Order: sequence, then C-alpha cells, then structure tokens
Amino acid sequence: MTNQEYIESGILELYIAGSLTEEENEAIYNQLLENPDLLEEVLKIEAAIIQLTAAASPQNSKFIFKAVREKLGLDENNEPKVIPIQQKPIINWIIYSGWAASVLLVIGLMYLFNQNSALKSDIQVVETELQEQTIDNTLLEERISETTANLTEVQKLLSVLRDKDILTVPLAGQAVSPESYANVYWDKGANTVYLDVQGLPEPPAGKVYQVWSLTLNPLSPTSLGTIDEFNTNANKIFTIENANESEAFGITLEPAGGSASPTMEQLYTLGAVNTNS
Repeated sequence: MTNQEYIESGILELYIAGSLTEEENEAIYNQLLENPDLLEEVLKIEAAIIQLTAAASPQNSKFIFKAVREKLGLDENNEPKVIPIQQKPIINWIIYSGWAASVLLVIGLMYLFNQNSALKSDIQVVETELQEQTIDNTLLEERISETTANLTEVQKLLSVLRDKDILTVPLAGQAVSPESYANVYWDKGANTVYLDVQGLPEPPAGKVYQVWSLTLNPLSPTSLGTIDEFNTNANKIFTIENANESEAFGITLEPAGGSASPTMEQLYTLGAVNTNS
C-alpha cells in the first residue's frame, strides 16, 4: 500500500484513536518506523484533533448562561441574587493530555528510531564478522586442499623414486656455478623425467633455467623446456616429458622464453646417464 493509500484509507486516524486490532497496530507502527512521511502525517492528524478539541470546548460561559435564562422566561429584574462562589479555574485536561500524548509519541518514536538504527548497526557488524569468518574458513579450506595436494604429490614422487626401474642421473655443478647441483629421475617406460632442482640458485630477473637432453657422439642437444615456475614451486621438483634416447642431461641459464640452443657459458649442471643402472 502506498503512502497516499494509507492516508486516504483513514487507517491512520483509527490508529491514533486506538481502534485497531493488535496486529493492525503493529503493522502501522512498523510502517511509521520505516516511513518518515507517514509519521509526519500521524503528527499532523494529532495536531488537528487537538485543535478541534480546543475549538469545541466552551469559550465564554456568560453568553451560554444568558441563552439558558431567556429560554426559561426569566429576566434580570426578578432573578434572585446569586452570591458567586469562588471556583478554581477548570483546566482543559483534554487539550493537555492530547499534547502530552503527542510529545510522548514523538519521544517514543525517536527512541525506537535510535534503537532501530543501533540494531541495524549491530546486525551489520555481525554480518561483517560472519563474512570475515567465511573468508577465513575459505582460506583455511584452500590451504588444507593445497596441503593435501602437495602431500599426494610428495607420496607420488616417493613411489617413483623408489621404483627399481627409475634411472637416477645426478647433475653436478659446472664452471659458472660449481656449488650448484640437480637430480634427474628418468622413467623411460613412461617417457617422463622428474627433475629436482633444489640445488640451483634463484634465477635473476629476465632469466630462466632450460633443461636439455643430450646425445654425446656427436654432441646434440634437444630442449626439454624451460622451468618457468622455479620461484613459485616450493618443492623444486618438476615433471618433464622426455621421449629422447638421452645420454646426458644439462641445465643452462637462458633469457626468458628459452633459447634454440644451449648457452654453454651459462651451463649450470651436467650429468651423464649411467647405462649400467
């Protein structure tokens, strides 16, 4: 129902008069809390009622008494003398009670408005805390999922490394970085290399490590790709496809994107496949 429909229906007057049911009173009360225009209309109606009450009350009893005397056929000459009795002025309690009710209503509504605002603020705080808790739970679930995935990967690698058919090829540090080292675990049946580069330093900006499969006679390098996620991989173990008849493996430092052939001056590690393994 729109504001105009509420005003024209007369339900606001019934609300002020206390003629509505408890459910209807509660409905109108909620509308007043949420709609300042309706509240203003209620206050206007109360003011009008107070004015009408004041207008309807006797203003000059002298003229009313004269009219009654004339109606009874009495004149002023034969009227018995009346000794006036001092009376206390009669207070128009209807007017004052109306004003008091209006003031109390406004104070009550203002209090309820403040309480409603405080309640909404509290609800917003709780909702924010719940959202933050949901975010925290989501992050926790993501970490658990990541940890589980890492554990699964580690278990898989352990099973691979313990496989008797896996060829282990240690790669020793070369002249440019003698302290570097790496290990290749080659599953020839699956054409897969598991490369452990924990012993390599972090590449400088704009550079990447590139892995090479080598045949020795004649020396012929074949790129197995670049290690683009070196800095973000905590385990420093990478899985690489290798269908080559590799006789050795090497790792060089190359410009981002890799090179067509290895930069031998930047050869970090090198190791030959032990065919007796």
